[in-house]
Amino acid sequence: MPLNPQARAVLDVMATTGFKLAGDPAAVRAMIALTPRPQGEAVTAVEDRMVPANGAEIPVRIYRPDDARAAKPALIWFHGGGWVIGSLDGADFGCRMMANASGCVVISVDYRLAPEHKFPTAVDDCMGVTQWIAENAASLGVDGSRLAVGGDSAGGNLAAVVSQLARDAGGPSLSFQALVYPVTNYDYGTDSYRENAAGYLLERASMEWFWGHYLRSEADGASAKASPLRHTNLTGLPPAIVITAEFDPLRDEGETYAERLRAAGVPVELMRFAGEIHGFYANPAIDEGSEAARLIGRAVGRALG
Repeated sequence: MPLNPQARAVLDVMATTGFKLAGDPAAVRAMIALTPRPQGEAVTAVEDRMVPANGAEIPVRIYRPDDARAAKPALIWFHGGGWVIGSLDGADFGCRMMANASGCVVISVDYRLAPEHKFPTAVDDCMGVTQWIAENAASLGVDGSRLAVGGDSAGGNLAAVVSQLARDAGGPSLSFQALVYPVTNYDYGTDSYRENAAGYLLERASMEWFWGHYLRSEADGASAKASPLRHTNLTGLPPAIVITAEFDPLRDEGETYAERLRAAGVPVELMRFAGEIHGFYANPAIDEGSEAARLIGRAVGRALG
């Protein structure tokens, strides 16, 4: 399909600013922090707190869609940003929509970023927070028997990896995984990498920059903790929804991961958004991004009951 006109408008604005995912990560983060953020949907309560995990205190933001006193199922959300950028504030717009659409508590996780904290710190932070939530669910007003994980891009990578780690460790029990254009493999050889190498916000050079800051060495990329597509056993993982975008270098690896889950007997809903770019999800400037966030919320709500 042709490029979505709203996505084209986003690309045009980015071109005028000269913004690039390159150079010093701290400078890129500072530039992103200056970008105005629109007000998201109202939710009943938002709480920031610290969670002890992986030898550190990890910030989380908890979104409650209503004031019901009964323990609610929860979606644990890992933001995107190539393990190098991204924040609780950056994920706020989408988390509010997902909380309202799902009727679940959404817990957004501010895992530590590379290159200051290289692989596997982000994975271990996310796994540690997930374990802590499961073990302390009652104190959070959460039903620990109904937990999902999810994320976009690098966050989708982390959600897929946490799902694998939790299964391999015998817990915590996860009921669902929501993966939005997830990074699943340290490899640039797919058709979607060739077709969308440049010009669509996330470029091959961007992913080389992200991976270069995240991994300690090339050898790390072969680990299933970095490349969940390389895990040899995908049976017994939580049911999943996987969203991809047509004009995205990560399209094919996300869809291949969904196909491998299906082949392993895992129920999967796979949706490709035609005409969309990486970064469209929960993007205030792209209507389909809000539709996708609410779609994820509804899928989580159905899965967790």
